[in-house]
Amino acid sequence: MNTLKRPVFWNFGLLYFFYFATWQLSATFLPMWLQDVAHINATNIGLLNTVAALAALVLQPVFGPLQDRLGLRKQLFYFVTVCILFAGPLFNWVFLPILRSNAVLGAVVAGVYLSLCLNGGVGIVEAYNERSSRAYRFEYGHARLFGSLAGATASFVGGFMFTSGQSSIFWAMTFCGGMLIALISLVHVPRDAVERAEGVAEVHSAQESVEVTKEDFAANTWRNRSFWGFAILIIGSATMYDVFDQQFANYFSGHFVDQGMGTLAQGEALFSRVVSVQILLEALFMIVMPWFINKIGAKRGLVIYGTILFVRVLGCAFIPNVYMLVFWRLLASLEMPFMLISVMKYITSVFDKKVSATVYMYGFGTAKQIGVSIFSLGMGALYTSLGFRHAYLILAIAIAVLVSGGALLMRSDRVRPPVESVAVV
Repeated sequence: MNTLKRPVFWNFGLLYFFYFATWQLSATFLPMWLQDVAHINATNIGLLNTVAALAALVLQPVFGPLQDRLGLRKQLFYFVTVCILFAGPLFNWVFLPILRSNAVLGAVVAGVYLSLCLNGGVGIVEAYNERSSRAYRFEYGHARLFGSLAGATASFVGGFMFTSGQSSIFWAMTFCGGMLIALISLVHVPRDAVERAEGVAEVHSAQESVEVTKEDFAANTWRNRSFWGFAILIIGSATMYDVFDQQFANYFSGHFVDQGMGTLAQGEALFSRVVSVQILLEALFMIVMPWFINKIGAKRGLVIYGTILFVRVLGCAFIPNVYMLVFWRLLASLEMPFMLISVMKYITSVFDKKVSATVYMYGFGTAKQIGVSIFSLGMGALYTSLGFRHAYLILAIAIAVLVSGGALLMRSDRVRPPVESVAVV
């Protein structure tokens, strides 16, 4: 049956749409809201992101094994969506007064909350949907494309919302949370779906837990050289992508004003439109990216992702006029398709599918948040003390070192021998 004619494909596509609309609203507009409305500086914005990452470090090691045991059961997914549902009331009526009276305390409280929804919660959403793509036999990358469409929509519509009422973006996040609860409630798991998802025949009911032993965990994580290489590469790429993006909106709009092109508000509005175009291009690349990654291999896709990020960050350090900043931002439309498809394909090709959520949560989620917790606060301080351009140069060097080192440890996914279980030396 044609994938596009199957209701389950559209259901998971819409789950991605509303979840990543929430993510994009936060990623694009929260830094500007913190600066313009809450009136906190770059260092405290960095603190908020560091706290969100540290909270995710606590959550991810719990969420990963638990989601593997739950398989296709939906309890954790419901938990994340209910957290998102409270974004509007919390940011407008709780976090804003705290941030204005005590920026450090507000950054800590808001950071923990964002981790439940985004930094920590995203692993549940990605792992559940990827496992479902195997269960229902649709291409993960094609469903994930809806996330890119959501990003473009949220950036474009959010730009108008932010201009008319800066706190309205959080009510939009609440709306998305309500839609997510409705959509996940519609997902029905047939008996044979679990077997297809796990690649095993002994699980016969969606209500049964998947048996994951300590040996399964060890052989696919700390005793596996490819796992450590994968984690290091993720710190050098996905971590740095987030760290780079955290305050780029403020860097962009500041240049817009400094170069006499308009007001700060006009710069922020232009940035939201640039992000919309970037993510629309990203969605177009997502259509062909699963085929392309199947041709070149997921490891190569991850290295290309890190290389493009290095070029972007270095470019922003050396050529920072507004027109080139637009170009560097649009170049990100290639990055995300390489990362989104390559990460899941590498995990399911190199590691045991039974522990795919654990490997994703630890190797991608936990590793990424360790990096974000280390680099967010540090980069926030560097922005304040050295300025954005010199800070970006330091960031570019770190990207080059970590991506190269991680790639050397990872084995290729082009040939699939048995899962490694030897200690790293």
